[in-house]
Amino acid sequence: MIPKRPPLDRDAASAAAARFATIAEPDVAYALVDTPVGKVVAAQTKRGLATLSYEDGHLDRLLEWLSAGLSPRILEAPARLDEVRRELDEYFEGKRHEFDLKVDLSLIKTPFAKRLLQATARIPFGETRTYRDMATAAGNPLAVRAAGNALGHNPIPIVVPCHRVLRTGGAIGGYTGGLDRKIRLLATEGIEL
Repeated sequence: MIPKRPPLDRDAASAAAARFATIAEPDVAYALVDTPVGKVVAAQTKRGLATLSYEDGHLDRLLEWLSAGLSPRILEAPARLDEVRRELDEYFEGKRHEFDLKVDLSLIKTPFAKRLLQATARIPFGETRTYRDMATAAGNPLAVRAAGNALGHNPIPIVVPCHRVLRTGGAIGGYTGGLDRKIRLLATEGIEL
């Protein structure tokens, strides 16, 4: 004979879930950060910064993307992103030329795109490269269009400085955050087009 389970106490279950949520470590912590180029959603995992996406009124969509791509255990935890906020402030004040943040490229699915973004992260402050340069640095000099697509899906702009990549000949090219932001980021680094 199978013993009968006691009826579910929904209030007790809800209270237990709330207690767990307050003590459990989230897989992804996020915060909204104001910058001179607009509000960004900064999110990090234990491995590092996973996104610095322009919010532009799409917070819910960004959180769904993070949930699907990283983990549904997401918590708004601004204090956990204080270092990100501090380094961004220093960058925009002209006091920081390199970010010391660990980066988590888990949202990037192809090896080429990961290599490309790792190479992009090494472009020095105040310098630019071309899409062809970046394709070459990622191991395939013929993959210029793929390089542009990968840079267009960079989840960590500013820190992984895709704004420093221009078209051959110096034309501005594209930028997921919009060309005005790209121009402002370049100007922050003393690059005039």
